[in-house]
Amino acid sequence: MHATPLSRRTVLAGTAAAAALTALPVVQGRAEAAEGVTAAPAYRWRNAVIGGTGFVTGVLFHPAVRGLAYARTDIGGAYRWDDRTARWTPLTDHLGWDDWNLLGVEAMAVDPAHPGRLYLALGTYAQSWAGNGAVLRSEDRGATWARTDLTVKLGGNEDGRGTGERLLVDPRDSDTLWLGTRHDGLLKSTDRGATWAAAAGFPATPSATGQGVTLLVAAGRVLYAGWGDSDGRAANLYRTTDGSTWQAVPGQPSGAAAKLPVRAAYDCHTRELYVTYADAPGPNGQSDGSVHKLATATGKWSDVTPVRPGGTTADGSTDAFAYGGVSVDARRPGTVVVSTNNRWAPVDTLFRTTNGGRTWKSLKDSAVLDVSETPFLTFGADEPKFGWWIQAVAVDPYDSEHVVYGTGATLYGTRDLKHWAPQIRGLEETSVRQLISPPTGTAHLISGLGDVGVMYHDRLTASPSRGMAANPVFGSTTGLAQAAARPSYVVRTGFGDHGNGACSHDGGKTWAPFAAQPAIAKDAPGPIATNSDGSVLLWSFVHWDGTKYPAQRSTDNGATWSEVASFPKGATPLADPADPTRFYAYDTDTGTLFASTDRGLTFTGRAGGLPSGDSQFQLAAAPGRSGDLWLSTKWNGLYRSTDGGASFTELTSCWASYTLAFGKAADGAAYPAVYMVGSTETITAVYRSDDGARTWVRINDDRHQWGWIGATIAADPRLYGRVYIATNGRGIQYGEPV
Repeated sequence: MHATPLSRRTVLAGTAAAAALTALPVVQGRAEAAEGVTAAPAYRWRNAVIGGTGFVTGVLFHPAVRGLAYARTDIGGAYRWDDRTARWTPLTDHLGWDDWNLLGVEAMAVDPAHPGRLYLALGTYAQSWAGNGAVLRSEDRGATWARTDLTVKLGGNEDGRGTGERLLVDPRDSDTLWLGTRHDGLLKSTDRGATWAAAAGFPATPSATGQGVTLLVAAGRVLYAGWGDSDGRAANLYRTTDGSTWQAVPGQPSGAAAKLPVRAAYDCHTRELYVTYADAPGPNGQSDGSVHKLATATGKWSDVTPVRPGGTTADGSTDAFAYGGVSVDARRPGTVVVSTNNRWAPVDTLFRTTNGGRTWKSLKDSAVLDVSETPFLTFGADEPKFGWWIQAVAVDPYDSEHVVYGTGATLYGTRDLKHWAPQIRGLEETSVRQLISPPTGTAHLISGLGDVGVMYHDRLTASPSRGMAANPVFGSTTGLAQAAARPSYVVRTGFGDHGNGACSHDGGKTWAPFAAQPAIAKDAPGPIATNSDGSVLLWSFVHWDGTKYPAQRSTDNGATWSEVASFPKGATPLADPADPTRFYAYDTDTGTLFASTDRGLTFTGRAGGLPSGDSQFQLAAAPGRSGDLWLSTKWNGLYRSTDGGASFTELTSCWASYTLAFGKAADGAAYPAVYMVGSTETITAVYRSDDGARTWVRINDDRHQWGWIGATIAADPRLYGRVYIATNGRGIQYGEPV
């Protein structure tokens, strides 16, 4: 669960196990440094705990080390599980701004003969606008990495991201690795992933739009590769016995229910390979599927599908779904767990067999779910559901009753096959859109998120006790604002089935939907602002495809709305923090600052000639000051106005500014601390200035970069030095001086 113009899945989903304490140098901008500036103190970075919220696309227990496992996500990197501490450690937070496309993990692999070795195939999108993929190689379980950049693209957040694994260490030779790609066939490395080349002899021909190699699995010394570009009639499963010659597996199933091999697992005791199939790559769009097993010694195939898709549900609709995850029990021959996927009406389940697939039992039917640690998993309902988008399933090779499965929002685990709870501590994959740090109240943070709405963070070290904001429940949040002089009043907007705007009169603890809303709000709920005393709402509307609509204004808490024709369409409204009569908006199409002095009734152009067409920008107001405006721009740096937008001055201490926020001033400082994600020299990083942006200090470090972090930040008005960072897949990071 990313925040670029499309949905979280198209463009872009516990505290961090280890905190870094790093001395930080002063970074001077192009402006002359002030005298007496000293190095910033060490910063500690942690996650504000929510718990998951994103798609866990793969889980891999190490076959030779008890209690060691790895997880991959579609936009939030990879993690290592430590059974002793019962938490996940993030492994890819070192990837920085320029490597944002590597936060999606396409595949992972371990070497059974060398427990320290871990390999990751990274690349979020295979589109023309995204960079190529890369392979990370570790000898110490992901503590340190070597990197090989690929000449092909990978798609950790594309359709088919729940298939796999597409990366494999050859069981005959630990120096040999195989990597299945979506559009470039099968790759091979003979130097432990340092270099890669096309694998000779692989017969399938990739297409520009297909899935390519969907899985790689070893069955003893024989390697199998799934192929996702078949039409359901041609071969989609290949094997090699010598690493050079590949052939279609004889007798393999065909038809729509076996069109695409999703995952495979090998039972070494019975010498049987289990394969799950679907009619589409998923995780959405699947309606048929099956489970088959191959007796590798005899070549005999058997259909062991637990329940055939296509039946009738309780409401009379068709029970359409596919099969996804599969894992064998290393301790018990013939014991296998498989998952359904895209089964929305009866909800997805796990099926378990102890007799090689002759009979199956649905684990959902007897499951007791406990989501008290992450209350948002009820999604506004009375009870949580067993899950959806289940394509990652793993049975602990050292504990037959320890089973985990990933969903679109969490990772569930059990130790007795009956009681299930999120096994998610340390794993945070939220795509964050909005942040507020209130000046008063219990919570120091309110967040607006992709997919899981708004949360009131009564504690930063535990998932919000209220879960997702209800009444109404939102999917992705598009707007979040607080009345500066009346902080008990908060408003939010977003995508929801029962309303797209809501207000709170208790600082964000409880909510009520607007009594009415403009018709366009259902399809294009954009950002919202409220003036400093909370008497006026100004709501902008932008469709996900970029279409902009006239803003609407309300003076009765959302009971009635009227169009504001003079407001620049699609702009983000900003309220003056000290004067309730003033609103502002920056029109990036024309490079003009618009302002209102009649409570948002009319807007007129003020400063012109500002950067136009900038792909990323933010207009912000310094707290407690009327007319003190800051404009940050991706390509043109930072500008400031002290006259309500009549004129702006360029600040030369940085050359790129993506987002900024204001927090409590340093001791003795006359101006609030300014925080920025931007570039002062060559690196894009998180900076703080205690002298009004004359000079900056970098406050994150090379181990804490989190890819793309340009959506928004917030700074704490009550605690000097604390800043909250919105990431696109690593949740909310917050840092503070040690």
